[in-house]
Amino acid sequence: MSGARIAGDDDRTRFVLDLDKQIDPVISALGDPHRLIIDLPEVEFSVPEETGKTGRGLISDWRYGLFATGKSRIVMDLNAPVRVDNTLFLPSIDDQPARLVVDLVSSTDGEFAEFIEESRAARIEKTKKTAAKSDKLTAPKDSKKPLIVLDPGHGGIDTGATGVAGTLEKAIVLDFANLLKEKLDADGLYDVRMTREDDTFVALGRRVEIGHELEADLFISIHADSVRVGRKLARGATVYTLSDKASDQLAGELADIENMSDVIAGVELDEEPTEVTDILLDLARRETRSFSVYFAQTLVDELKSAVRLINNPHRSAGFKVLKAHDVPSVLVELGYLSNEHDEKLLISDEWRERMADAMGEAIHGFFRPRLARQQAAPSQ
Repeated sequence: MSGARIAGDDDRTRFVLDLDKQIDPVISALGDPHRLIIDLPEVEFSVPEETGKTGRGLISDWRYGLFATGKSRIVMDLNAPVRVDNTLFLPSIDDQPARLVVDLVSSTDGEFAEFIEESRAARIEKTKKTAAKSDKLTAPKDSKKPLIVLDPGHGGIDTGATGVAGTLEKAIVLDFANLLKEKLDADGLYDVRMTREDDTFVALGRRVEIGHELEADLFISIHADSVRVGRKLARGATVYTLSDKASDQLAGELADIENMSDVIAGVELDEEPTEVTDILLDLARRETRSFSVYFAQTLVDELKSAVRLINNPHRSAGFKVLKAHDVPSVLVELGYLSNEHDEKLLISDEWRERMADAMGEAIHGFFRPRLARQQAAPSQ
């Protein structure tokens, strides 16, 4: 994609993409908030960085990027309900590129709701047809080794935060997760997996599922966010665990930001149960939260001597990615890209080495009793 533009007004808006070949888009809609989704085969987006940050007419803004392997996505935030009036592809002529044109017209809430239901039905039908190609993880677990899942946040269409100097969160956290995995693999004590290994989007619910499917013994979600409240003061590494009520305003803001990841990428939001009715499940969740808090405290103790920490470095909030009932889980903010000093550290090889080493030591401390039992077992 070499260019894009929007024309029109609040009654009728035209969205145009410049392309080098013909593609067949799949257009769907989501509500709460109103969004229009255009799914495409994987394309290269060669457009200016500011593209999509502003809109016109019925489109308030839009974003684009890789959604999954072989699949790109455009997500439009809408100012009002719409109807797709026309979609056409114009072939290349002379020096003019090929163009995909999507015409939107103002609609009613009722019509838009019907559009959403039609989109949902089409997705369900497609899911049934591709069920044999499920991405459920089936790789065997080495029962002798603790299994750790590293979860680099964001990815693909969801870039995450952007630093003062333009650093992208999705790139920073993937690089760091790879470094930490290399160090843990070198120890030979753990089976280490990743929720993503490249620049692709993974929905929050899928990240939780991966930990559950692999029967992980520890789940570490890695981030480097940007905050609005106290942007100059919010600096240093922070470790978060799950809680129903945020421990403070910053924790609450960050949970809200992270929980918007699926909305940003145009993922349908599923309803979650508001209360636990199974006593055994409730007990499992309580035990998991206790282990999560224990690891968080162990991690904070190790980080104190290695890197700068924020005040009150162990905090908590309702992060969706930490909601596995059977996997101890923490979210680590390496630092805050909204702070120029933290951003410089986050791209420093020396700092990342120190941070990864300290996290490795915390992981060793967490699993030391289990590893000691395993080593003693043969002699017994």
